[in-house]
Amino acid sequence: MSISAIRPPLVERLAQNADGILEKIAHEYGVSTFEVVSTLPAEHRTIVPGSSFEEILRAVTEWGEVLCIVHTPDIVLECAGTIPVGSFARGYFNLHGDGPIGGHIKTENCTHVAFVSRPFMGRPSRSLQFFNGAGEAMFKIFVRRNKDRQLIAAQVERFEALRQRLAGAADSSE
Repeated sequence: MSISAIRPPLVERLAQNADGILEKIAHEYGVSTFEVVSTLPAEHRTIVPGSSFEEILRAVTEWGEVLCIVHTPDIVLECAGTIPVGSFARGYFNLHGDGPIGGHIKTENCTHVAFVSRPFMGRPSRSLQFFNGAGEAMFKIFVRRNKDRQLIAAQVERFEALRQRLAGAADSSE
């Protein structure tokens, strides 16, 4: 019997347990990370168009220190810091600041942004996940935890307010 014959369908697996490393789940099911996120139960994800990229990043500049993650098959790179205000030049959205987070993002490649609220390693988590056309995460921004490993309440409030605002705008444009 093949592994796929005994593995539960992705929808069923995520409905039973939304925890886990999304990229690993994607690999196990032979799908993109975006497909896994899209298959999460509705209460765990809100997906908005990539055209919301600049508005989202500008909002996150006011959240304080966040955790940025870039997850590739070879590395999970984590960087804590504040998101600096960015600007467009030479085809990129350029993040410039004095902190550890900076760089140049090809925003035209961002097709979707997912607000993800799900358990991770048994604890609640909140993240913004920016996806390219291949369905892979360009990068992720996570709400930070305090010294007691609880999500920072003020960041959760800002995350939820931004999610609700953009989800409402996406709904009204359909």
